[in-house]
Amino acid sequence: MTDFSLNLNEDQLTLQKWVHDFAEDVVRPAGEEWDEKEEFPFPIVQQAAEIGLYSWEFMAEMMMNDPTGLSMPVAIEELFWGDAGIGMAIMGSGLAAAGIAASATPEQVMEWVPQCYGDAQKLQLGAFAASEPDAGSDVGGYRTSAKYDEATDEWVLNGTKAWITNGGIADIHVVVAVVDPELRSKGHASFVVPPGTKGLSQGQKYKKHGIRASHTAEVVLDDVRVPGRCLLGGKEKLDERLARVRRGEKGNAQAAMQTFEATRPAVGAQALGIARAAFEYSLEYAKQREAFGKPIIMNQGIAFMLADMATEIEATRGMIHRAAWLGKQKAFVNAEGSMAKMKAGRVATWVTERAIQILGGYGYTREYPVERWHRDAKIHDIFEGTEQIQQLVISRAISGMRIE
Repeated sequence: MTDFSLNLNEDQLTLQKWVHDFAEDVVRPAGEEWDEKEEFPFPIVQQAAEIGLYSWEFMAEMMMNDPTGLSMPVAIEELFWGDAGIGMAIMGSGLAAAGIAASATPEQVMEWVPQCYGDAQKLQLGAFAASEPDAGSDVGGYRTSAKYDEATDEWVLNGTKAWITNGGIADIHVVVAVVDPELRSKGHASFVVPPGTKGLSQGQKYKKHGIRASHTAEVVLDDVRVPGRCLLGGKEKLDERLARVRRGEKGNAQAAMQTFEATRPAVGAQALGIARAAFEYSLEYAKQREAFGKPIIMNQGIAFMLADMATEIEATRGMIHRAAWLGKQKAFVNAEGSMAKMKAGRVATWVTERAIQILGGYGYTREYPVERWHRDAKIHDIFEGTEQIQQLVISRAISGMRIE
C-alpha cells in the first residue's frame, strides 16, 4: 500500500502547472462566451485534444499509472478553476470511458474507449446514459429495456434517458438498460451504441442554471439494434450473474461500493476548483476595492468571511485527496468518497455565494464572473448523487445498518 501524503510528487506538480496554464490561457478567457452561447465548446475541446489533455491516453495515465490516486483530482481542480462548463465538456467523455471500463472485457475496452475521444484530427465524444426522466437516484426504477434477439445475435434497446452529458451529440453512447425487470437494479446491463446506429436520437436539450457550456440532453432509444458484442462483459458473464441473483446469492457488494465511491473525489475536485476560483477573485477584489477611505478587506466583516472561505477550501482539499488515496488503495471505511463529494458541493455553493456578497451589487451582475461560478457550483449538490444520497450512503457506512 502506498503511504498517504498531501505532498505532490514532481510529476504531479508538473501536471498541476500544465493544466493550470491551459486553464488560465485558454479555458478561463472563453468561459463567459460559451456560458452565454449554451453550446458545446468544440474549439476549446479541440485545443485540449491537440495538447493531449482531451484523450483516452491522458485518462488512462491518470487512472491506471498513479498509485497515489491524487493526479486526477489535482488536474480536475485546475481545469474547473478555469471554467466549470468547459471543464465538464472536456471531462464529460470520461463518464462513458469509465462506464465501459467498469463492465467491459479487455478487448471491449481497447475497442470502445479510444472511440470516446478520437484524436486531434477527428474529435469524438462519449456519453454515459443511465438516469431517466422518472429515475435518477432510484436506479431500481429504470425502464429502458434491452431484449435479446437470438436469431440475429442483437440486443434491441427501447426507452428514454435523461440528464445525459453529451447526450445525442456523442459518437459512443454507453446505455444502462433493464434485461430482467423483476430483479430491479440487479437486472441491469450496460451496452455500447456505436456511432451512426439507427434509432438513437437526441430528445430535449436542457437549458441549465449553470455549467451551460456542457451539453446535457435526453437520449431517445427507439428499437435501437446493437450487435451482441456490444453487451459489456459479454452474454455468458451476464447470464451467470443473473442466475446467481435469482438463486438469492449475494454479490461482492463491498467491491461495488468501493468502485462507485472511488469516482466521487473527482467530482468533489470539480467543486473545489470552482470554490478556489471564487475565493481568489474575491480576495483580490477586496484588496483593491475601497470604501470609506480604505480597502474593504480592512473591515473585519469582509476579512473574516475570506478567512472562513480559505479554511473551508483547505479542509475540503484535504478530504478529497485523502478520499482519492483511499479509493486507489480500495481502503474505504466510512464512505469517505461520499463525504468528500458532499463536503465539496456544500463548500463550493457557500463560497461562491460569499464571493457575490463581497463584490456586492457588482457580484450580482454578469460583468463579473462570480455569479457564473455560483451558478456552476450548485450542480455539485445534485449530480453524481444528490447531497441526500451521499448522506444515505454515509449513514449506512457508519452504522452498518440499512438506513432508508
